[in-house]
Amino acid sequence: MATDTRRSRPVRTIVLLTILTILLPFGALLAGWQLDGKSSDNPDGASLAPGLALDLQGGTQVLLKAVTSDGSEITPEAMEEAIGVIRQRVDANGVTEAEISSQGDNQIVVEIPGQVDDETVALISKAAQMKFRPVLTIGNPTPTVQPSASPSASASADGEGDGAQADGANAEEDAAAAGQLTKEEIAEQQKAVEAATDPSDLAQITPSVQARFDELDCTDPKNLEGGGGDRPELPLVTCDATGAAKYILGPVEVDGTAISSASSGLRSGANGTVTNEWAVQLDLDSEGTKLFRESTTRLNTLESPRNQFAITLDGLVISAPSLSPGVVITDGRPEISGSFTQQSAATLANQLNFGSLPLTFQVDGQNQISATLGSEQLQRGLFAGLIGLALVVVYSLFQYRTLGLLTVASLVVAAAMTYVVIALLSWGMGYRLSLPGVAGLIVAIGFTADSFIVYFERIRDELRDGRSLRLAVQRGWVRARRTIYAAKAVNLLSAVILYFMTVGGVRGFAFTLGLTTIIDVMVVIWFTHPVMELLAKVPFFRDGHKASGLSADRIEVTPRYRGAGRISAPSAEVSDAPDDGAPVPERELVTAQSVTPAPRTADDGRRMTIAERRAAERKAAAGSAETTQPAQNEEKH
Repeated sequence: MATDTRRSRPVRTIVLLTILTILLPFGALLAGWQLDGKSSDNPDGASLAPGLALDLQGGTQVLLKAVTSDGSEITPEAMEEAIGVIRQRVDANGVTEAEISSQGDNQIVVEIPGQVDDETVALISKAAQMKFRPVLTIGNPTPTVQPSASPSASASADGEGDGAQADGANAEEDAAAAGQLTKEEIAEQQKAVEAATDPSDLAQITPSVQARFDELDCTDPKNLEGGGGDRPELPLVTCDATGAAKYILGPVEVDGTAISSASSGLRSGANGTVTNEWAVQLDLDSEGTKLFRESTTRLNTLESPRNQFAITLDGLVISAPSLSPGVVITDGRPEISGSFTQQSAATLANQLNFGSLPLTFQVDGQNQISATLGSEQLQRGLFAGLIGLALVVVYSLFQYRTLGLLTVASLVVAAAMTYVVIALLSWGMGYRLSLPGVAGLIVAIGFTADSFIVYFERIRDELRDGRSLRLAVQRGWVRARRTIYAAKAVNLLSAVILYFMTVGGVRGFAFTLGLTTIIDVMVVIWFTHPVMELLAKVPFFRDGHKASGLSADRIEVTPRYRGAGRISAPSAEVSDAPDDGAPVPERELVTAQSVTPAPRTADDGRRMTIAERRAAERKAAAGSAETTQPAQNEEKH
């Protein structure tokens, strides 16, 4: 076997590992703790302690009630689809260990670790209903007339009549005050839409629509909540999501269901360079591509602002881009841009990518819940981990004596790296450590110790063959790392499959198992092996002290059967470069011809099996080696 001739620099490797994987990440965590520390006002801030999941920390329980828009029956399939979408939204930024389940026929219980802000509640309860509408007119956000109980003269004139008619008029006035359309307004707008030549026809702006537009105050936060009065077949009077403007929009031309996927990122400029402006890219399906091509073809021939199309999300305009002359979007890949930040663009893309919820949800309750397992269960889990760690340490010291301390040091380094990584993930990705995740860390102790055992045993094999410790470390590492890589690849593949095939707490177990597997490989390559190279130069280990774990009695240097009737008897001592310049003695090879063949039959006359004959040959070879060694010593004297 060829030996790696590249110059080894173990000290530099250890220093780089310490700086890159422990000191720098821990420094980043300390900086985040000071600048963006976790608090009641900032529950997602940095903390020196890893975030705990619902089963260890407790959290917030949100009770959602499913409501269908058309009053139809809620099916179990619709509830399952809704649970899947909510789970994806909650877990979009990492493994948050949220527990989501159905309760009854129309309720979903969402339990999220830690404190939950209003944005998270809105994210899991609101449907991302996107629609594309043509812009008819744009105005300033402030109202131009004083709001009235009824937005039009025709609506208020209908209030005369008997008591029943008065009650109906009052109900319609209440609906108008709440931002909903009255029956007269709906009928009026339907006639205008039917008479219009296309969705951009200004004839759709009826007196009632104009009255609502004049009275609308987009500086009022109540008008920026969205979610109501959005009838796709009628014009829409609404605000910009930021309250900067108000619009009259035509009927919906492309529905949000035509969106195949959405992603966020930095926009590319005209010359292909990446800009600093965040945007959301959409991909439409074939039907949406066709409708959008027809819409942009018409809009391109109109004047401003009718050459714009508004993109509404839950009834509010999030973008209203205009088309440049001659531009028609034919590939079904529009881009939403504007005053996006990285977070807002990612949130919007997340909502749209998962699609609209099959149901609309109302928040029926929000409560703080205590830990389901509590600190006692966490202490028991940590105690079990300490027991496992103690057993590994005891075995290592018993089996490898002082060399076992290298196993302990490697485990400490791996534990430090794991702790820092989990703390950083808790801050940057919202990761939460659950009890299954703790179980994954405990299991990883044994998996990590396996790597060291494989390496040490390979070194012992090389020492049994008569090599010095320095050569044994080099050759043993070449042979051991292939075994380590193969074993860790299987562990990592199992963790990846388990992560993507399961949900909830089991994913937490798979995540920690995969994470510790990667850290294990890094530690054994950049810490354990370099330290072993340094120890090979220390006389205590190099000379095979009894307490080193590498002495002759510990590695059991005995003649070994090599196959095909050959026995290898290692010499008493082999050095890399003898001081007297004498050639390095080769290992003795006792062949089958120099050993008395073992009998083929046993003492009772029974024919011996192959295994029995091999055992007899090894016994004879060992006896021959014992009688030959004293004779060689006498010849030397």
